[in-house]
Amino acid sequence: MLDRTLLEQVVWGMPEGVVDEIIVAGGYRVDQITNHFSAKEQGLDVTMVEETEPLGTGGALGNCRDVVSGRFACFNGDVITSLRVEDLIDLHQHNGGVGTLALWEVEDPTRFGIVGVDSTQRVTQFKEKPKASEVFSNLINAGSYLLEEEVFDVMPTGRHSLERDVFPVLAERGELNGLPFEGYFIDAGTPASWSDGVEACIAHGRFNRGRVVDGSWCAESSAPAGARHHGSMFGRGISAHGATVERSTLLDGVRVGEGSVLNGVLAGQGAVVGAGCVLRDVVLGPGAVVEDGERLVGERRAAS
Repeated sequence: MLDRTLLEQVVWGMPEGVVDEIIVAGGYRVDQITNHFSAKEQGLDVTMVEETEPLGTGGALGNCRDVVSGRFACFNGDVITSLRVEDLIDLHQHNGGVGTLALWEVEDPTRFGIVGVDSTQRVTQFKEKPKASEVFSNLINAGSYLLEEEVFDVMPTGRHSLERDVFPVLAERGELNGLPFEGYFIDAGTPASWSDGVEACIAHGRFNRGRVVDGSWCAESSAPAGARHHGSMFGRGISAHGATVERSTLLDGVRVGEGSVLNGVLAGQGAVVGAGCVLRDVVLGPGAVVEDGERLVGERRAAS
């Protein structure tokens, strides 16, 4: 996402000087992640904890108990937010307890874990994906937490869920706090919400290299010659003369033919789109080829 991996974007807002290590609980492309960070001359000290089988959100964290100690921050691996972690730390230190959750307000909370808080910002209730008749709050779990190692004491062994098996228990004990925040919250785990994440990173300057040209981020010093574009991300060596590219991510070496229109497209390295094509909400793998004149429309899923 722009000039850094999504993992690096997730931890973008951590205050300097308070983090000594980053631990990634992962079960997919672990070697690729390890190699990426080990090759960086200066960067993050990253430790991988591999899942050999899916363990759920709680089991994945529980799998890290041997390498985590004291107080730690925990993030879902695909959230792009404006959260100030300093505010999370301040509330946690003031209220105490085992954990402090970042909270985001939505109109329809039935697809999320909803959280009730009292006047002191202590969590009174936590319910994952409630029915409409069960909704007691429009504040949802935003996938960013500050936790004490005592959280491991209430975790079952093996596969389980933080949202169903851990947070409700802590809430009932009065050991959870909740911090609503404003700005932006994007779960970048779908193609549509990835494009939302790209736009947010562009708007809020979440990059160190490359430049923004007419509302798009470009890895090179200029946008692809002759292309009309906005809200997009361009890697190196892109060719898109005479094409229109909106809210799309084109990785290195992608070629788009004249007269083609791309909206919400994620194109892997070296993908080729012919002339006169219309592509909307489509993912193209590395080296994929779309013939001239093709019309491809995928399913757009609402971003959370």
